[in-house]
Amino acid sequence: MARSIKKGPYVATALEQKVQSVNDGKAKKGVIKTWSRRSTIIPEFVGHTFAVHNGNKFIPVYVTEFMVGHKLGEFAPTRNFKGHSSKKVA
Repeated sequence: MARSIKKGPYVATALEQKVQSVNDGKAKKGVIKTWSRRSTIIPEFVGHTFAVHNGNKFIPVYVTEFMVGHKLGEFAPTRNFKGHSSKKVA
């Protein structure tokens, strides 16, 4: 179910403050570490690299304009498919 239009997109306040400080020049430009996979990508995030936690490690995600409106967690997979097991002939 989608979030209501009147509420607007969900963005963690701590994450929004980190991006704002980088955009204002108060913090150094670099990778922004976050655990907030549920945050929606907003236009202010474009051009930044986020290290999104997938439960095991941080996955670097470079945000482009085509990602706006999606969630950060969509670009940091939590499971790695290694293929179906093959039948072993002994």
